Amino acid sequence: MEFVIKAIELANKAQRGGNPAVVKAKKEEIATAEKVLAWLEDGKRVANGQWTNSEIAIINTLTLLTAKPSVYIVNVSEEDYILGADDQGTQWMKEINQWVNDNSPGDRVVPVSIGLEARLAGLDQATVDAELKDLDTQSALPIAIQELRKALHLISYFTCGKDEVREWTIRKGTKAPQAAGIIHKDLEKTFILANVTKYDDLVAANGDDSVIKASGQLSQKGKDYVVEDGDVVHFKSAAARK
Repeated sequence: MEFVIKAIELANKAQRGGNPAVVKAKKEEIATAEKVLAWLEDGKRVANGQWTNSEIAIINTLTLLTAKPSVYIVNVSEEDYILGADDQGTQWMKEINQWVNDNSPGDRVVPVSIGLEARLAGLDQATVDAELKDLDTQSALPIAIQELRKALHLISYFTCGKDEVREWTIRKGTKAPQAAGIIHKDLEKTFILANVTKYDDLVAANGDDSVIKASGQLSQKGKDYVVEDGDVVHFKSAAARK
């Protein structure tokens, strides 16, 4: 709350004697900060509030921890994890899930057995697969990673060549030119189009481009295309300016 109070004080000082545009902007900052302060005083997380786009822009400047998305990773015993340490599992997990639902609705709770994961980490993959099959369970690490990616609004697209396949991580909602810019800034500046194939379609075709093209599963996308999770993309660009 100290950050918010300080922001209100600074905005009040900045609007004194300022031009009309500055005064208007600072009044908006103060109104939003006071709204956030009231929210915090009620013991609520900022991330769970309903905010307008202009309010979000102001909130982002406050760098508040409670404005960040959250995923709760809960360490449980190997036995409880295997039995099903979720809201239908142990009493502890029921209470934790209830607390999260009451205090941070919408946030995900992921049970993890650190003991099990540590034991699996020392084994080769074949032994890990056999052990998990014998225990009739799965590692929680992929689940935790996916939940963290969802909370951060991260997705992946792929580029494929003869020598390698690369995964590129971007924020959900990123358009094709900006996605290309993750590879190299020149690709964003000189972007022409993107040839896009869906991952599942490429797998079904055994990676055969001729099958993809013949079945009409290769599409050309322009600058306004929003890249989707699992897209396989080949970017076309103009020659970079020197």
